[in-house]
Amino acid sequence: MLDELVALSRVLGTREHDLAILAEGNASARVDAETFYVKASGFSMCGIGPDGFVLVRSRPILDAFDGPELDDAGVRSLLATCTDSEKRLPSVETFMHAYLLSLPDVHVVGHTHPTPLISLLSLEDAPQIASQRLFPDEVVLCGPESCYVPYADPGLPLALGIRTAVVEYAQRLGSLPKTIWLQNHGLIVLGKSTREVESGTLMAAKAARAWLGALSTGRPIHTMSADQVARIHNRPDEHYRQKLLWELRSA
Repeated sequence: MLDELVALSRVLGTREHDLAILAEGNASARVDAETFYVKASGFSMCGIGPDGFVLVRSRPILDAFDGPELDDAGVRSLLATCTDSEKRLPSVETFMHAYLLSLPDVHVVGHTHPTPLISLLSLEDAPQIASQRLFPDEVVLCGPESCYVPYADPGLPLALGIRTAVVEYAQRLGSLPKTIWLQNHGLIVLGKSTREVESGTLMAAKAARAWLGALSTGRPIHTMSADQVARIHNRPDEHYRQKLLWELRSA
């Protein structure tokens, strides 16, 4: 799994994709019920190797969600004690990764900062845009809606905001989100595999570019109707296409 996570991170960090630069973004993968790999703080996703990841114990991180409030020093201390690495600290976003990887059928998480999506996330009507779809493949790979999370300080506060938004999304739609939009911040994609996360990330970035193009015309925008989205989301042949698209991304 670590090799696959390294490969995914390098794709997400490829400059041509415009998803993350410098030390932006991170990715994680579940190892078992108690541990997961996550990118270490300060590493660039572009060209990252196995040494750019740390193995983290989930339980201490998850316990912090409903424990006493932590200041910056407390967060740093917790991150240092939940891994066996003496030289590398897990990303401050380890909290959100721990939560998301604890959800059913979520084995891989990718977090990026796509430039076109950040443009959309700076708009006042970003929550409404997150709930709409422009084209069928966006539904197939990004889900019927994106879960929207209001801005919160990166780290535990953001992870708590994500938990609240994901629970609301699941209660309303009856399923977990595939994509999560973070206001003025970036994108999270959830998946069973690295190729699912890669495909979802690339499609979300494409959809954001499509939105910006449509908005730039100043003309009314025709989005897919709720019935059209539901039809694509539930069609057996689209589920088959989805599987093929994931496999093609790994070829």
